[in-house]
Amino acid sequence: MMTSALLYGIVIILIVLNIVLLMLYYSAKSNPYYVVYDEETKNALKRRVTSLKEDLESELIDFDIEEWEKTLEESIDEEVRNL
Repeated sequence: MMTSALLYGIVIILIVLNIVLLMLYYSAKSNPYYVVYDEETKNALKRRVTSLKEDLESELIDFDIEEWEKTLEESIDEEVRNL
């Protein structure tokens, strides 16, 4: 009697465990943590990143810190006056 109840409990626990593992498996399958790109997409992304990097570098060359500080101070002064 006791062994059959124990066996029944183990079977129930194993069934529940299998259901949980199946849910985790399908969840991981539908939402992978990584994305695999084909070569064409990878190359397009690399070109885009390189282009953005070059654009940013050219913007930084033209960037004038003194002008930015002056504009920032004027903006702060205007905000203070509006208070």
